[in-house]
Amino acid sequence: MALFPESLANLIEKFQKLPTIGRKSAERLAMSIVEDDKKDVEDFAQSLIDVKNRIHSCEICGNLTEDDICDICKDISRDNETVCIVEDIQDLIAIEKSGAYRGRYHVLGGLISPSDGIGPDQLNVDRLLERINKEEIKEVILAISSTIEGETTILFLQNLLANRDVRVTKLAQGIPVGSSLEYFDQLTLERALEDRREIND
Repeated sequence: MALFPESLANLIEKFQKLPTIGRKSAERLAMSIVEDDKKDVEDFAQSLIDVKNRIHSCEICGNLTEDDICDICKDISRDNETVCIVEDIQDLIAIEKSGAYRGRYHVLGGLISPSDGIGPDQLNVDRLLERINKEEIKEVILAISSTIEGETTILFLQNLLANRDVRVTKLAQGIPVGSSLEYFDQLTLERALEDRREIND
């Protein structure tokens, strides 16, 4: 005998596919849907559809937006001469929340990981080079986690940018090796940005 009706078991299975959601959490979420008003559930379902239909990558930096260009790239008060390179949107959001940085961003969309079949060609690198050629960028900050994949990506970008007229820096060593940026508090990220150091050739 099945423990849950088919539609509820299917919903539990869908919730369980989400990051950090285990079986018990998925069951609790599914049961809350069963107990919610129909209108609330319909609004929730519509919000999921809206996100899939309307959210896409910014044409300039790769951030999430509903328009062609994201709000950060549209903001004329930001520093056009500095670009902070991050692995993904979560890292961008973490740095933005710190309030310590007022320049532009560039989202790579991942890190180099040969074991996972991810090479430089799978990252948003070509667009970065276009920006450096066309925009008045004087400094590139490599705000990338100190994992094996992160250090490999940093080395690749360092070599790629070596012959270009830009200053290349990376976050200060307040970020422990093997850690992901999105889990750090505001003060740690702020100090890592302020104390960033130039990468020697």
